[in-house]
Amino acid sequence: MLLTDLLHPGILEALAGAGHGARVLLADGHYPASTATGDRARTVHLNLAPGLLDVTTVLDVLLTALPVESAQVMVPPEGEPEPPAIAEYRARLAPAPVETLDRFAFYDAARSPDLALAVVTADVRTYANLLLTIGVRAVETPGTR
Repeated sequence: MLLTDLLHPGILEALAGAGHGARVLLADGHYPASTATGDRARTVHLNLAPGLLDVTTVLDVLLTALPVESAQVMVPPEGEPEPPAIAEYRARLAPAPVETLDRFAFYDAARSPDLALAVVTADVRTYANLLLTIGVRAVETPGTR
């Protein structure tokens, strides 16, 4: 049994092959994962039923296993309010910067050859997509020898 909260074999395998600067997409249930992900990315579907597993839950588990250097979120068109999910992400990812991208710029970023993993959730919130950039493991990280 592993000592991390992250136990999903496909996610662990994709992260083991990723390094500094690689990206991880956490997609809501509305995201076009078959057309808006990088060609090299491993796609893991965790969308068993609507609302059963959301991006925030997956993010919380991933944060136990990897350092995040920065993130990007998809935001609605100008003039519409920022979705509540984005405030959740900012709080969990602080002090890492969280950049906002419009829908099509976000799709372009997720199609990057640096995308190592796409996790499709059943999050029913709109604009709940999150793109993480993996950072560097600090020397003082628990578990180092």
